[in-house]
Amino acid sequence: MTPEAAAAFVVGQTAIGRAPLVPELALHLASEITPIWQATETSLARQGVEPPYWAFAWPGGQALARFVLDDPTQVAGRHVLDLAAGGGIAAIAAARAGASVTAAEIDPLAAAAIRANAALNGVTVTVALGDPLLHPAGAEVILAGDVCYEARMTARVVPWLREAAGRGITVLLADPGRAYLPREGLEALARYEVAVTRELEDRLVRETTVYRVLP
Repeated sequence: MTPEAAAAFVVGQTAIGRAPLVPELALHLASEITPIWQATETSLARQGVEPPYWAFAWPGGQALARFVLDDPTQVAGRHVLDLAAGGGIAAIAAARAGASVTAAEIDPLAAAAIRANAALNGVTVTVALGDPLLHPAGAEVILAGDVCYEARMTARVVPWLREAAGRGITVLLADPGRAYLPREGLEALARYEVAVTRELEDRLVRETTVYRVLP
């Protein structure tokens, strides 16, 4: 872990925790949400750094992790790309399920968190730092958790996922009802009730669906 990443972990008050839907995985998670959000910029002494999405187990990532752990045949023996991996919960679950996994992130702190979380769970995850839409890794399965939270992100990611599905790649997208989720071209595979916090969401439980993206 880089000195900057270590500073964010310490000043931001991360602790070892477990996501409600995936208790078998241990993760470095924010013990207090507001302080870590503020401390990410403060501890790095600069403005404009990425928000610390890596410090939370978002519903989409939890749902994907639960899905592949419950049905390892979805990923076992295959090369998996976890897109916008955050803290790496879905990537770690896929590795636990027997996949060769690359976790793609644009945030160096998220990359550090993924490595730390993978080591904590005794699995190997390769981290690709940079925009995966510009430099896509060869993958047989793509995991995309909670990527439809804003219009510009959705407009870039969803066509890319559809194109990947058209090339025969299995594309699994998990979404807890975000506003920009497409209404067509998705096949629902599983639904989960995911406990969340009002500090991040507008309710205490998010119904989160794992979809297969159709070409």
